[in-house]
Amino acid sequence: MNKNLRTFVVVNPASASGATGRRWDRIARALERAVGPFEHAMTEGPRHATALTRKALANGFEMVVAVGGDGTLNEVACGFFDERRPVAPSAVLGVIPQGTGSDLPRGFGIGRTIEEACARLSGCNARMIDVGHVRFTGHEGQSGERVFVNVASFGCGGAVAHAVTSVSKRMGGRLAFLLTTARTLLRYRDQAVTLTVGNGAPESMNITNCAVCNSQYFGGGMWVAPYADIDDGRFDITIWTGFSLKDFILKWRSLYDGTHVYDPGTRLLLAKKVVATSNEDVLLDLDGECVGRLPATIEILPAALRFKI
Repeated sequence: MNKNLRTFVVVNPASASGATGRRWDRIARALERAVGPFEHAMTEGPRHATALTRKALANGFEMVVAVGGDGTLNEVACGFFDERRPVAPSAVLGVIPQGTGSDLPRGFGIGRTIEEACARLSGCNARMIDVGHVRFTGHEGQSGERVFVNVASFGCGGAVAHAVTSVSKRMGGRLAFLLTTARTLLRYRDQAVTLTVGNGAPESMNITNCAVCNSQYFGGGMWVAPYADIDDGRFDITIWTGFSLKDFILKWRSLYDGTHVYDPGTRLLLAKKVVATSNEDVLLDLDGECVGRLPATIEILPAALRFKI
């Protein structure tokens, strides 16, 4: 049982427009009932969650719980790795979803209420999951490298991730992403990229968006990859082409119920590795955070992380 695990909790008090910080006392009480005594720290800025996680694992904590949104979960997951190598292979990652998107917890059926999420942490089940590893170009042209647990996307998705961080998220995850996607598509035009998928030959194409999916949801609940399995050792890749604002208005429901996969503008692929290049400024997001742009090399790390379900 989890009561025997040394648990450290990384809290992003700014997530959910600051609601996480205001709810922390309630979260802490529910969490202690579920896992017993624990230690915690509040994040103070970008990448702080990664540093806190690495320190906790170095100090022998057996479970690290992320309290926040997809960005917080990603930063905590990054703390489990030194480049591609797990730093504490037996340690467990848990989550209490509190952010705008919470797309990876959605894929696991983890409830959005505090009590439901804490109940998951008190169980004895943990699942070995795949992790994505990316080498990319940062916003200032520098080389970047990090992992992701849910989805890497580039094109319109990267532009939306960049924009949604600048708007109020008080309206809720789905509405925030819906409105930001519509605003982005108002100005967006398909971008020219060259993709090398798996061992295939490089292919040049114009894309609205390419999502390299470890799990099924992104963008606040869009069912981008209905067939993705987070422990099958490969990515499900969803490519959208010619997707305009008009298409979004007419077909937005299909993005949430998964039927977009039958649209002629949707292409589905499977691979363990994707290399993407472009002469244009194509933005890249990892787990909902815009981290830079192409070129990028995206690879699967199979069964690399123990995730608390």
